Amino acid sequence: MMVQIALNFKKIVYKFLEENLGNKSELLLKHNPVYKKVPVFVHNDKPISESLVIVEYIDEIWKSNPILPSEPHQRALARFWSKFIDDKIVGAAWKAVFTVDEKEREKNVQETSEALPFLENEIKDKKFFGGEEIGLIDIAGVYIAFWVPMIQEIAGLELLTSAKFPKLYKWSQELVNHPVIKESLPPREPL
Repeated sequence: MMVQIALNFKKIVYKFLEENLGNKSELLLKHNPVYKKVPVFVHNDKPISESLVIVEYIDEIWKSNPILPSEPHQRALARFWSKFIDDKIVGAAWKAVFTVDEKEREKNVQETSEALPFLENEIKDKKFFGGEEIGLIDIAGVYIAFWVPMIQEIAGLELLTSAKFPKLYKWSQELVNHPVIKESLPPREPL
């Protein structure tokens, strides 16, 4: 999803191939023999793996509509917070839903809950993490904005609410309604 968002944001024409993860194709195994997982971005017959790495690559190759800030310190911070989201929130939130063990679920809910205040503080009063337009942190955070509300609904959890995290909640609403994000998200109903 992050890769599609980056490509759509930059208005890059691409071919999307759906992958059956239960029966991985030879093409996937050829292009990502190390992790054997999606996404894989192939550009000029050269494969690149891992969502955040791919998004940064796209930003380096296609200069229009920059995703990363031009100033080095701000760029480093964008990378830091994107990795933070990936490491501390996305994984724990998924485990909170799909873990059968109740103690493990509680641990993952706690981990997610402890990470969200850092983002609440970082967004400040900005529309998006980078200001008025989406950037790397927002693209990484689409999992929070799109999936966490569904996880809450499915699992009966309260992770991201307007009462607990008003700034982050407002950001999540802005993000999922951004035209590029909206066109890149899967339809919610079948999920």
